[in-house]
Amino acid sequence: MTIRTNTTTVTFTRPFVLADMAEVLPPGDYSVETDEALVEDVSYLAYRRVAVRVQLPSPSGNPSLTRSIALHPKDLDAALLRDKTPVAAVQA
Repeated sequence: MTIRTNTTTVTFTRPFVLADMAEVLPPGDYSVETDEALVEDVSYLAYRRVAVRVQLPSPSGNPSLTRSIALHPKDLDAALLRDKTPVAAVQA
C-alpha cells in the first residue's frame, strides 16, 4: 500500500470540539496532516484519506508545547462544517 502525507492549515472561526473530546478548542489556524492511501485496481490515479492528525495547542497555554490528535477524516469534516454553519442554525 502506497501512502502519501499532505500538510495543510484549516481555520476555525468559532470555538469547537473535535470527535469525542470534552475540551472546547479556541478558534484559530490549525495544522493538519492527512495520510492518503493509493487506491489500487482502478484505471486512474486515485487516493483516499485514511488518517488525519491535528496539531493542538497545549492546555497549559505554553506556545512552545503542542500535542497531536488522530481523527477519522469524517470527524474533521464534520467539525469544519459545524464551524461554517450559521450560529442560529447550530442552536436550533
